[in-house]
Amino acid sequence: MAVFRFRVYWEDDDSVYRDVLIKSDQTFADFHRAILAAFDFDQIHDAVFYRSNDNWQRGREILLKKDDRPHQVEPLLMAETPVGAAVRNTNQKFVYVYDFQKNWTFLIELIQVMGQENKKLSYPYCARKEGLAPSQYENKIPGNDKLMEMEEKYDLGSDDFPQEGFGEEGETDQDMADEESF
Repeated sequence: MAVFRFRVYWEDDDSVYRDVLIKSDQTFADFHRAILAAFDFDQIHDAVFYRSNDNWQRGREILLKKDDRPHQVEPLLMAETPVGAAVRNTNQKFVYVYDFQKNWTFLIELIQVMGQENKKLSYPYCARKEGLAPSQYENKIPGNDKLMEMEEKYDLGSDDFPQEGFGEEGETDQDMADEESF
């Protein structure tokens, strides 16, 4: 069974991405849930995948659920469409949009096709996380915000944690001790 490695970029900042491994026979519904889990998003809103070209133009839709809108081409459904059925070439691209009110958009590109699955992994699998995921809701509780936790963890200038070991070049520990005694 072939395994695809997709890189999922947040459209607003391409330094924020996740690498998701998914088997070719798994559905776009599985891929949808994996992307949301990788970016710490909930799963309560509608979503759509679009097959795309190298210029990120949106092509055929792959919907989470049927809708009543008119379509030029009948859309596919995520739960019924295996990922492998939509991959046409080794650099296949998709656009994924989640929560049509907020319009969270992710650009997805196939970066590797592996011949065999790793029996130790449960697919789909998030193999790499780069950058801090965007906050899905602006009104998150600050104590739960990962960015806030990171800022606090690395806040070297706070009064609670004096900056020990940071001196000027060439300064010895004794020089620093003499300065503190003044």
